[in-house]
Amino acid sequence: MMNKNSYRFQYLLGLLMLVGIGLVQAQNAKPNILVVLCDDLGYADVGFNGSKDIVTPHLDKLAKGGAHFTSAYVAHPFCGPSRAALFTGRYPHVIGTPFNLRDDGVKTDDGVPTNEVYISNVLHDAGYYTGIVGKWHLGYADQFHPNNRGFDDFYGFLGGGHNYFPEQFSPLYEKQAKAGVYPIREYIKPLQHNGKWVQEKEYVTDGLSREAMGMIKGAASNKKPFFLYLAYNAPHVPLEAKEEDLKHFAHIKDKDRRTYAAMVYAVDRGVGEIVKVLKETNQYDNTLIVFLSDNGGNFDHGANNEPLKGTKGDTFEGGYRVPMFMHWPGKITAGSQFDFPVTSLDLYPTFAHLAGAQIPKGKKLDGKNIIEKVIKGENPRPNEMIYALRYRFGYTDVGARMDDWKATRVANEPWQLFNIKNDIGEKHDLSKRFPDRLAKMVQQTQEWSKTHVQPLWWYYDKEAVMWKQGLTPNYKETFSIDE
Repeated sequence: MMNKNSYRFQYLLGLLMLVGIGLVQAQNAKPNILVVLCDDLGYADVGFNGSKDIVTPHLDKLAKGGAHFTSAYVAHPFCGPSRAALFTGRYPHVIGTPFNLRDDGVKTDDGVPTNEVYISNVLHDAGYYTGIVGKWHLGYADQFHPNNRGFDDFYGFLGGGHNYFPEQFSPLYEKQAKAGVYPIREYIKPLQHNGKWVQEKEYVTDGLSREAMGMIKGAASNKKPFFLYLAYNAPHVPLEAKEEDLKHFAHIKDKDRRTYAAMVYAVDRGVGEIVKVLKETNQYDNTLIVFLSDNGGNFDHGANNEPLKGTKGDTFEGGYRVPMFMHWPGKITAGSQFDFPVTSLDLYPTFAHLAGAQIPKGKKLDGKNIIEKVIKGENPRPNEMIYALRYRFGYTDVGARMDDWKATRVANEPWQLFNIKNDIGEKHDLSKRFPDRLAKMVQQTQEWSKTHVQPLWWYYDKEAVMWKQGLTPNYKETFSIDE
């Protein structure tokens, strides 16, 4: 028989074992993953990246509490192809998606190929609750719908953008629908929830923040890790902001810039509320938050990419180098700065690794798992290239970075070479001083171009004609370094 002391010992031992198991489970728990993607956000349009006139206190606090990436790139300098790359882990040029889908409602049978397994599919199969809020822009037909590409829950819109005030766009849509107008522009159509149209009542940015908070609460109730892709359409045009947000920026004289600033502020305000919900549901400490933009800011519509050269659509840095941070308490060192180049293509393998997920056999990826290098502050791809390429009418713009060096060709002008670490603004061409380095980088980029395929669709009919005539992409001329 056991005496009282023995019972106490066994009880304490069992309690300690339970606590130990709980600690191990907590340490091994799959992290929640929250991706916050802005649309056309300028490099210098958030406080943590140097903004002097736009205040973003909530984003700044998260950036300061994690790793601030100074050399983060996306895989294409505009919306649709960049998003396709994020979800497939592939350069859009190698899967036939280097152009935006049209928003005119005429061609709705185009979309990212269904044989490309999305990261949402991978995480869903790994036991994650998967949600998307906001902009899709990856296909309109049923087979391309978010609910058929790995997402349990979708609230948002399928097109490339949307108006912001429902009291304005809803009556306009109803009027056109009653008049039999076809097609009706995507920007004024109702938003949808899992394939059914809904009547949004709030300023769209606020509505998206609200829905994201709801999904986070739902995941907590389900006791499942979540993957949430929050794709704000702000600050993409049309430039529309709430009066209360505009008041914070009365000091900005330029109207477009002032409205743009208020739109970014609304995103920041929403992220602040989302963080509160993460804390209230005890999910904050085990949530990796990744914040970035889909491409560079459009300086014709209020954005500021300083000190970068170029704008949305360019293969200069301003077209595809974006503000970014990762925040994960206790895992990523608070206040760290990561200066090595990374790409949005890295998110797919990184998320799969963190989730302990199985990437399908035969699935090709163009990025790499970077989380350990980020934690250690080490270069994840020494002597490896990051590319950007955009088809123009009869020529091709190209950017290629390796470590501290950047080779670029824009507007059919001669190739240029920059030490991008010392010359972030691409002002001092070093091609004449280092011709061998330039030649090697151009040659490697040309080899990469051999993996490209014919686009599955074109944005303009003229682009299709020029491609069939062999005038685009005109790689022979593109990769010539003779003046």
